[in-house]
Amino acid sequence: MGQVTRENRLWQNWQRSLQPYAVDLESARTAFAALVQAYSSPDRYYHTLTHIHHVLVLLKSLQSHAQNPFTLELAAWFHDAVYNSQASDNEAQSAEYAAQVLRSLNLPGADITTVCHLILCTKHHHADVHDINAQLLLDTDLSILGAGKKRYWHYANAIRQEYAWVPEAEYREGRRKVLETFLYRDRLYWTDAMFTRFEAIARSNLQAELQQLSQE
Repeated sequence: MGQVTRENRLWQNWQRSLQPYAVDLESARTAFAALVQAYSSPDRYYHTLTHIHHVLVLLKSLQSHAQNPFTLELAAWFHDAVYNSQASDNEAQSAEYAAQVLRSLNLPGADITTVCHLILCTKHHHADVHDINAQLLLDTDLSILGAGKKRYWHYANAIRQEYAWVPEAEYREGRRKVLETFLYRDRLYWTDAMFTRFEAIARSNLQAELQQLSQE
């Protein structure tokens, strides 16, 4: 997909996400341009507009399961808006940024609170058993783990580039811990639809990367 086509599609998705709120076109464009700029910073290799596009496409296919598809999409838009691989509060910073932008667009306070809650769920990738929207966001955010081998390794290499400042041995140790944390879970995906589609492939991918990290 070309850059122009992708951004056009993202712009259409952004307008759809704001559809219930009667946001004026100029304000919507300003907020969209700021998001595009944030996700296009040169230190990003995985947490980019491509990631957001993939999450939004999956969410659209699962929207019949959502409790509120609009707040869910908005959370997807903002969940990595602030990303610094050397920071530990990216989710909180992203939630705060979302709140600022959505307040400027005059969205209802309750919906802003919901969006922020969903973003914060991505820090530990944990959702309440009854919080379907959080489960959908977390599952689509981690869909890359269940991608085909070529795309998975492209993702793994992109993450390494985002942590280029970390020495190799230290990175391998930290990455192993992350992968093992996921593998120790009873299931990686909360929703049955995503579990059926991605669980087995994701575990195979994680095991393969873990094996490679152990051999190097």
